[in-house]
Amino acid sequence: MTLWYIFFTAVVVGLSGAMMPGPLLTVTITETARRGFIAGPLLILGHAILEGALLIALGLGLGSFLTEPTVSISIAMIGGLFLAWMGFQMAKDSYRERVKLKDFEDIEPISQSNSMHPILAGILVSLSNPYWTLWWATIGLGYITMSLKYGLAGIISFFIGHILADLGWYSLVSAGVVNGKRFLSQSVYRIIIIICGVFLLFLGVSFIYYGLTSTLSVNH
Repeated sequence: MTLWYIFFTAVVVGLSGAMMPGPLLTVTITETARRGFIAGPLLILGHAILEGALLIALGLGLGSFLTEPTVSISIAMIGGLFLAWMGFQMAKDSYRERVKLKDFEDIEPISQSNSMHPILAGILVSLSNPYWTLWWATIGLGYITMSLKYGLAGIISFFIGHILADLGWYSLVSAGVVNGKRFLSQSVYRIIIIICGVFLLFLGVSFIYYGLTSTLSVNH
């Protein structure tokens, strides 16, 4: 096993996670439609900031703490509430025609009160997903253990490979959304936003349900 092995396997494993539909993918699509291509890389920048901090924390022993039932349940509940709120706001604002496709190059934000910078959104959306935390507490922690055999160079190789996978995929998604804008009408755009909002709302409710059922199983 070499540093290149760590790097390339981190890319593959990162792609396998990034390509799965989830909250970050949904937000990338909607934010790109509003802000343009730059939304994808900015969301991943926020995602990378959070993962870099978590990577350091896991290296210092946070992994065992994250696997505690009370902690994972709390993450699921709080994350579910956040995703449900975000999805509801997206669907509501689109239904009320607060989201307007002005032309093929410029899309108005949902509203000033609900506006969130993509970097912050990348952090919060990632943090709100309990499966993201579970991935890092298991697979991610295993990679850190493996990479630490090479010291700091191993950790850097793993992190760069993992983030490049995310950046490559979500940049591709953003490019696809931007190139597809010319085919969007106002009504189609609103429907897409509503669907994305409902999807986030569904994910939020499912996370809350997971937290509630886990709480009941722990208590019994």
